[in-house]
Amino acid sequence: MKKIEKVPVVSKEVLVPFILITSLFSLWGFANDITNPMVAAFGTVMEISTAKAALVQFAFYGGYATMAIPAALFVRKYSYKKGILLGLSLYAFGALLFFPAAKYEVFGFFLGSLYILTFGLAFLETTANPYILAMGDERTSTQRLNLAQAFNPIGSLFGMFVASKFILTALDSDKRNEMGELIFATLDEAQKAVIRTHDLAIIRNPYVILGAVVIFMLVLISLSKMPKPASTAAHGPAKESFKRLFKNGKYREGVIAQLFYVAAQIMCWTFIIQYADNLGIAKATAQNYNIVAMIIFLSSRFISTYLMRFIDSKKLLTIFAIGAMITTSGVILIEGMLGLYCLVATSAFMSLMFPTIYGIALKGLSEEDSTLGAAGLVMAIVGGALMPILQGTIIDKGSIGSFAAVNISFILPFICFCVIALYGYRTMKVYSK
Repeated sequence: MKKIEKVPVVSKEVLVPFILITSLFSLWGFANDITNPMVAAFGTVMEISTAKAALVQFAFYGGYATMAIPAALFVRKYSYKKGILLGLSLYAFGALLFFPAAKYEVFGFFLGSLYILTFGLAFLETTANPYILAMGDERTSTQRLNLAQAFNPIGSLFGMFVASKFILTALDSDKRNEMGELIFATLDEAQKAVIRTHDLAIIRNPYVILGAVVIFMLVLISLSKMPKPASTAAHGPAKESFKRLFKNGKYREGVIAQLFYVAAQIMCWTFIIQYADNLGIAKATAQNYNIVAMIIFLSSRFISTYLMRFIDSKKLLTIFAIGAMITTSGVILIEGMLGLYCLVATSAFMSLMFPTIYGIALKGLSEEDSTLGAAGLVMAIVGGALMPILQGTIIDKGSIGSFAAVNISFILPFICFCVIALYGYRTMKVYSK
């Protein structure tokens, strides 16, 4: 009887490089989720609308859209390692720019800092994701990426913790009176100026520390020997790769699904504070619900990675997307704490979506096309820049009919999950071969 070959998810030969690159997933997870609650924080301290405050997400995720393709072309010409080192350099520079941004107290300066920071994240995600896929057998590539991506929410969870315990609780602009109303809006301009200076320094400090941590990782990886998969140098004209990718329906629809997934994720995690605020819950307390959501997300990521041993990833993606549609329906239709619990529960179903869509869309692509293919999927993160502004505009209306506008605004994530469910179904029925 012939023995079935057991293919390791990560071989011993690449274990150390795998750990180093996987640590980067936590680094950009931290940046993502320390930034989400800043929408609410900037809205109060800079006295701007929710829609304008959501420009934080536009700047953050707009950086991905701007730099994903250049990052891929850079990696094609040079190497995965050089792409990662350049990404870390840009990441550190953007984070350190928070120091002068806080000094000058200009909202646009903070947006510019985040924009540059995410140039670095675009390089890291464009490079690290396909690098992880290439670190072993293609048969275990989706499992390997899910395993690496499982460490992304660990960084996210830490970012949420820092935002909750060291930023939101320390903001003087979020202090409330006995009626639960913000005191900041009632103060004179001189008092507001003092509080604004204090609060912007509170927001600044974690980013400056983050910049120092990123520099440490830059030095560590630059001194480490990294594996060299099949050559990442340009094999042929990039234009030909773009043509092949555009003709590939599974990949093309994967980019669309990824755009809607990232939009849904950012909306669910950014506006959980506004949803809770509508129930009279302070920002720092509301952020605790975000932390619980991330713990659920992290746990579900490991569980779903295990389930892929028994259930096809395309089928699991479809099931989880339908589950997310059900929970977001609860967010829209149920007012009160139960609606908030539904919003928290949605994270369980979002857990496998990003790496699974990524792995399905890239599976079967040549080495020549995979780097640019990865860039397209990273570029799809721009969904996180566009949709939150639209949701913020809906939330600013206060109420729509008999419903709170913040509840109605979650119809946008619901639509996103419908698109993802359709992609999962089509990959099973149309692109199964």
